[in-house]
Amino acid sequence: MATIESVAVEAYEIPTETPESDGTLAWSSTTWIVVELQAAGERGLGWTYCAPAAADLVRRKLGPLLQGHGALDIPGAHRALLDAVRNVGRPGVAACAISALDVALWDLKARILGVPLSALLGRARSSVPVYGSGGFTSYSASKLERHMAAFVELGLSSAKMKVGRDASADPERVGRVRAAVGSDVDLFVDANGAYQRKQALEMAARFSEFGVSWLEEPVSSDDLEGLRHLRDHASLRVAAGEYGYDSFYFLRMLEAGAVDVLMADATRCLGYTGFLEVAALARAFHVPLSTHCAPYLHVPVASAVPDLLHIEYFFDHARIEQKLLDGATVPMKGALTGDASRPGHGFELRRADAQPYHC
Repeated sequence: MATIESVAVEAYEIPTETPESDGTLAWSSTTWIVVELQAAGERGLGWTYCAPAAADLVRRKLGPLLQGHGALDIPGAHRALLDAVRNVGRPGVAACAISALDVALWDLKARILGVPLSALLGRARSSVPVYGSGGFTSYSASKLERHMAAFVELGLSSAKMKVGRDASADPERVGRVRAAVGSDVDLFVDANGAYQRKQALEMAARFSEFGVSWLEEPVSSDDLEGLRHLRDHASLRVAAGEYGYDSFYFLRMLEAGAVDVLMADATRCLGYTGFLEVAALARAFHVPLSTHCAPYLHVPVASAVPDLLHIEYFFDHARIEQKLLDGATVPMKGALTGDASRPGHGFELRRADAQPYHC
């Protein structure tokens, strides 16, 4: 059986177009961690969005563990990676590092077998709907309007903006966006946990006046009781889950009845293996599932989940993945479609283009 011969990892820091912020955080760059596994003359590619410490963890601890491991034995490799971070701490950096490696393992296996990754996972659909995501709180009113309207011009029927930086200004900002995107677009807002419970309930009522249908992280995602309260009393769908690093996190959220829509991020929740576990949990609880960020990484696994709502076409990550990955094409008719003609997930790192951002 083919064994993993080498594990390579690099970190890249890509500046944002302009300074960005949401309800609780501001940033001017995004760090992209890319791993590559080699076996049987093939390379498997995976990535995550995390601190450079994730690359260091792969380089020093997790990569050497995979060398010599069977390239087709993903469950065994996944278990070994989880065991290795027991005393490191699984949530956070370690989970992101494992996520990138797990994605690379799946890509490598599909390439060795000579099949598209979506076929290996079990393709339930040929394309997956996407919604536009951005609308940062750092934007001026005019830039916000142009930015959100661009999603509609791209052919997307749903779009999400950030709120929560200044609650007093949020209704006006949402009203401006509604006028910019038109009445037919399904409008979402994301507070990134910026509101308190009563404040969030009040804001939900204000947002509903503009036809907003989705309220993401109105309070901290750790406040399951608060999320459940908002779900019970607000007319908007409550969504959360992006900070889940393993299936136990999502199980607690589902058992609490905290969300109308569960969100999961394969670059955080232990890769494609972890994402499929989350999908099974969501289906068992009859709760719809959506992805968080990293739009192109999610295409193959989202294609394997028949009842997944949509992929988040997050502005920053879509820009990075389109710029630095061959195979990352723009959405067509509001959806992303995997390349069924290429083995693996179909993406290749543009090394020369990425090199200037190496950190």
